[in-house]
Amino acid sequence: MFKSSPLAGQSGLTTSAFLQRPESTSPLAPLHRPVLLAFALLTVLTVGMHFSSYIDYVGSDNDDVMRLVEVRDLRGGQGWFDLMQYRLGLEGGTLMHWSRLIDLPIANLIMLFSLVMSPVMAEASALFVWPLLTALPVFYALSLGGGVLGGPSGRLIGLVLAFLFVLGINRFQPGSIDHHNVQLGLIATIAACLILPGRSPRAHALAGVAAALAIAIGAETTPHIVVVAAIVALQWLWLGEDMKAAASAFALAMAAALTAVFFLTVPPAQYSLVACDALSTGFYALGVVGAGAFFVAVSAMSGRSFAIRLSGLGGVGAATLGLALMIAPQCLGNPLATLDPLLVSMWLDNVTEAQSVVSQLRIAPWTASGFYVVPFLAMVLCVRRIVQGRNAHAHGVLLALLAVSWAISLVQVRGAVFANMLSAIPFAALVAEMRLRSNADPKNLRKGLVFAGTAFAAVPVVWALSGALLLMGLNKVSGEEAGSLPEKEENFCTNAEAMAPLAAEPVGVVSGPSNLGAHILRYTPHRAIAAPYHRNQGGMLTELHAAMARPVDAVKFLRGAGVTLVAFCDSDGQVSSVVAAAPDGLYAQLRNGEVPDWLEAVPGTETSALQLFRVKP
Repeated sequence: MFKSSPLAGQSGLTTSAFLQRPESTSPLAPLHRPVLLAFALLTVLTVGMHFSSYIDYVGSDNDDVMRLVEVRDLRGGQGWFDLMQYRLGLEGGTLMHWSRLIDLPIANLIMLFSLVMSPVMAEASALFVWPLLTALPVFYALSLGGGVLGGPSGRLIGLVLAFLFVLGINRFQPGSIDHHNVQLGLIATIAACLILPGRSPRAHALAGVAAALAIAIGAETTPHIVVVAAIVALQWLWLGEDMKAAASAFALAMAAALTAVFFLTVPPAQYSLVACDALSTGFYALGVVGAGAFFVAVSAMSGRSFAIRLSGLGGVGAATLGLALMIAPQCLGNPLATLDPLLVSMWLDNVTEAQSVVSQLRIAPWTASGFYVVPFLAMVLCVRRIVQGRNAHAHGVLLALLAVSWAISLVQVRGAVFANMLSAIPFAALVAEMRLRSNADPKNLRKGLVFAGTAFAAVPVVWALSGALLLMGLNKVSGEEAGSLPEKEENFCTNAEAMAPLAAEPVGVVSGPSNLGAHILRYTPHRAIAAPYHRNQGGMLTELHAAMARPVDAVKFLRGAGVTLVAFCDSDGQVSSVVAAAPDGLYAQLRNGEVPDWLEAVPGTETSALQLFRVKP
């Protein structure tokens, strides 16, 4: 599949011709028309798919709902620097770690649409538009990267692969307003900037800004940014003076952007706080000191010998690592390592994106191909191209970024989405080469099949569907229902209709399964003690201990937390886990229809999907 083509030289000439453009011409110029056409098509398809099976204008993920709650609070007058979610958790609320950099554009879109629409329609329109807008950087970056490696044909194929990637995942669907889509756009932008020929200082400066924004928006991409910084540093070490301008631009841009977002988003009262899950003094100090020290080394040593550059870079690394050990040693490990074991077993172990490859293979083996195969093939392809000496610089950069994404996906499946996205760039060039071979010999069926097979192999969704079809075949052979596939259990308790009786109750404190928490905040004025966020350990543990305790003890937990209402959802997955672990606990008795005497059912909800109980004084 990765064998060198006899037409490789011809492809290389095409790429060179494509890249030899006047310096005044932006490399993005030939992308505008096709990207806008792809964006228009994406919009049309999204409208058709969204409204043909419309359920809600907010994404199904808890994070999408919680993001909307934060945006509403910001628009309602909560301070820019005030990230406390006062209606979440135990008394006093929960300090959230999400960045206002995502809240702001969504809030502005809602405000814009509010000029001509009702509040609900303005909110729905903003939540439809924002995820689509975040797909544009992905389109541009993957198309640009495909063009760098595969010429005009690779540029177009890169755009097609980007389109299929965006269409095939839920991160860009209407209502998906959490920060993951923005993170994908930033990582794609960095990759495209770093592989541009000529090592443009402007492109490296953009990569530095994108790296700073990625750190500010979410800690999940920190390993990627570490690798990006290492890529720039190692290139400078090897090339010296030829890399001076680009390395300096990257370091200065990253330090300046990180400084700007730190002082724009972190409240002065928290300047001394070191947090491992959000932008804080820890990430800021490490980023600025590391980038600043690297800039000094680049300025002073670029024209010196390799040995001197190596010693300078070693000093930068030692200083940065020493600072990390001094300021934030706890952040060098897993930020969730301190999570209570009960929360790990009852919550984290049931979160799909937090599963390791071993857990995923055990729970849903048919999904593994969609997560892991395409990035693995892309890494093999990059190694092959490096060995062949074909654009080794770009393929080396992509290999490093793919490797860190794939490594993360082995520990937590959430990394697979980055790996699958970045795979589009090297695959675009390969598909373009196979297309060139096929067109050069149109009567050769084998070459046509290789081209088609390579194109299909580059699309993660194809592998995911293949895994699903394989499962169906195995089910048929084993005598199980052939057409059945594992489906996410629907929660009937989180829509507006189910929440209406709860919203009608006097304002109080609600205890219920953590998956209900964000929806309670969205639809009602109550405080919810549990929602699936690691900073709310106290509230989640209180709810779990009460749910698993015998009713005589459960009441003590609930009254101690000031709970006035219990929300019970029998279809919630966590309820089943709790009942299995504590068959004599509160949730088990409520499932059996046994209501303790210190609870009274809210009239009209006895047979509802969401059963409500008032806690008697």
